[in-house]
Parts: sequence; C-alpha cells; structure tokens
Amino acid sequence: MKRIYCLSTCDKCQAIIKTIDAKKKGFALQDIKTEKITSAQLDDMKELAGSYEALFSRRALLYRERGLAAKKLAENDFRDLILEEYTFLKRPVVILDRKIFVGSEKKTVEDLLNDVTHDVRH
Repeated sequence: MKRIYCLSTCDKCQAIIKTIDAKKKGFALQDIKTEKITSAQLDDMKELAGSYEALFSRRALLYRERGLAAKKLAENDFRDLILEEYTFLKRPVVILDRKIFVGSEKKTVEDLLNDVTHDVRH
C-alpha cells in the first residue's frame, strides 16, 4: 500500500509530496480535512508506528488551547483526540508497504526519500 495522509493546505505536506513525486509513484493521497481518517485507518497507522502517541501532534493549536500539556494522556486519549480533530494527527503520514513515516522532520523525510527511491516497483 502507498498512501499519504496530509492536508492540501499544508506547505510542508505539499513539498514532501512533490519531493517524492507521490502522484507519479502511485501514492493515494487523502486530505484529512475533507476526508476524515477512519478508526480502522488510525488503528493501522498505530500498528506500524507503535503507538497513537507517535502519531499525535503536540503542535496543534488545540493542544495548547485545551490545556492538554498539563494533562496525563493515555493511548486511548491520543486515539480519541486524533479521531475527533484532524489537526491532532502529525502530518504527513506516509505509508509505503508496511513502513510508516510520520511528520516532516528532516530525518523522517530523508528516510522516506531513500525508501521511495529504492522502491523496486517503480
């Protein structure tokens, strides 16, 4: 499976999509603002990432607005928050076969680019 969960309005997401030439390489793009992620999709992401917390964005404005930094959040809390509000998903989330790349940090993008470049199916 080749899928990217992103925001069409996010400059970093769009830059990564362009860098890896996602459309040409056959990635399915899902704009999580207009097409909400399902609980099954999130559970699949968690299986690959190891936890819901790994998928959670603490940069979301609502994280501060709701005072979540002061609360002790459990795995189910991270799951529920991501399903409730798309901005809580760290973006982009790229799935390439059974590998997952979460976020836009330099190392993550480098690893993704390396894997996409060496994907023998293209």
